[in-house]
Amino acid sequence: MTTMAQESQVVADPPQRAASTNADKRTGMFVRLSGDDKMHAQYWADRRGFPSVNEYVAEAVIEKIRRENQDYELPTLEIARLNQLVDEQKALSSNVANLERVLTSGLDSLLNMTRGSNYLLDDEDGELT
Repeated sequence: MTTMAQESQVVADPPQRAASTNADKRTGMFVRLSGDDKMHAQYWADRRGFPSVNEYVAEAVIEKIRRENQDYELPTLEIARLNQLVDEQKALSSNVANLERVLTSGLDSLLNMTRGSNYLLDDEDGELT
């Protein structure tokens, strides 16, 4: 989700397109869209500062090909979520290590008590030391 400041920046600074500078090297293509899809494409083309819906569609095709090739930048929200999951994994690992330490020391104490080597099991002579 983008903020209003990010959206206004996107509208103010349309993206640089390498394909639009090499217009003579491009070939034509016919795309059929439903009325709703065309309306949405026109809306986003205007919102992002594209000169026409055709330019927007051409950029969308290039972006889709990059995604299929897994050649894309992770959006900020995905990076933040991934970092959150990594932090939770580290916290879980730390908690498991702490539980292991407590369990080990508790079992050591029980074993020492069963051997009779615990200072709490010593005979008392009635005097406080």
